[in-house]
Amino acid sequence: MEFRNLTSLDGVRLRNMVVRHTVPHAYGRLKLTVRYSRSADFSGTCFYREGRIFVNIGRHVCYPYRLATHVAKARSNRTHWWRETYYIVVADAYQLALFVYLHELYHLLVRLAGRSPRCKESRCDRFAARVLVDHYGCSITDSRGRAVSREQWDFEDLERLVAPVRGRRAGRRPAPTAVPTGQVPVRILGLGSRADSGSGPND
Repeated sequence: MEFRNLTSLDGVRLRNMVVRHTVPHAYGRLKLTVRYSRSADFSGTCFYREGRIFVNIGRHVCYPYRLATHVAKARSNRTHWWRETYYIVVADAYQLALFVYLHELYHLLVRLAGRSPRCKESRCDRFAARVLVDHYGCSITDSRGRAVSREQWDFEDLERLVAPVRGRRAGRRPAPTAVPTGQVPVRILGLGSRADSGSGPND
């Protein structure tokens, strides 16, 4: 992994969070840049061919931050379908950056598994939400601020969708970019507190 931090966040802390939750998926040729957005609260971009992810977070965001997600089950009737908005409350910019990163990482894992990464927003949100709930104690609420049970948003086998990447499907080899679990070499660039250098378009 090539890690570049162009924000004032502690690069070591951010890198450790990212690597911790990348290791189980054994993806080694990732290039991650964390930087400030120009106006949006946050955004992310993944370039599949290069294995490059950009995470953009707003300088102006106040924490704790109520992040709208697509983790709820879709509902429908005879004429249309809809999905309720559930919110995950992140404590700081590190958790916000991690959520965006994990969302984009899942898009990439889906692509590496030979599936279309399109129309996967809800699954990507669930993948990221699981980590923040399980490892950082974040809560998920509905639009009225009421706690949402785990069964209402965590209802799919997300690992199965990306199984070929992890070498679990019979007769399939791991993706050529994979490395053994627990071995993610990291090349660190721009680790210290730095302002956005303006490399590449921000949202």
